[in-house]
Amino acid sequence: MNKLLLASGNVGKLKELSVALADFGFNLQLQAKDSAYEVAETGSTFVENAIIKARHASKISGLATLADDSGLIVPALNGEPGVYSARYAGEQASDKQNYQQLLENLHNIDDRRAYFYCCLVMMQHADDPAPLIAEGRWHGEISQQPSGDGGFGYDPVFFLPDLNFSAAELPAAEKLRLSHRGQAVQQLKSRLQSMQ
Repeated sequence: MNKLLLASGNVGKLKELSVALADFGFNLQLQAKDSAYEVAETGSTFVENAIIKARHASKISGLATLADDSGLIVPALNGEPGVYSARYAGEQASDKQNYQQLLENLHNIDDRRAYFYCCLVMMQHADDPAPLIAEGRWHGEISQQPSGDGGFGYDPVFFLPDLNFSAAELPAAEKLRLSHRGQAVQQLKSRLQSMQ
């Protein structure tokens, strides 16, 4: 079984991706809780930040590495919160503070269309010149107020008109199937299958 490092300390993300990639013989493992793995996400795009994380973690570990970067994009706010989704209301902001900041910024705006974006990058080694890149987009709109207590991040204010639910009201399996991360994982799997 091939070792594959997940450039993250997120156990939930590890479980989700381990299940999704089980058919490919990867032994997916979290990066160590070590400050050496911390790296500044200095890219202006999600793709750049995912590459930065994958390259850095692969260089330290010597392993093939999978990294992701994702966030929320609101066209009426010129793409905000974008790559700053996790720290929209400040460096130490909670999920609730971030989505409250978003609701405040959209207060007098009628166009509430939004989408979540996810980029997955898989590198065979730190100097991999051709990493596998997969992406997904999940379209919805920003509600006037939060609803639901599932999920995380902006899920309580990300409304899906076709389903008449917020992302925070969806069952976990349904969310994974529909979501930006779920789409990116499916794209990554099809790329891996074409290489076998």
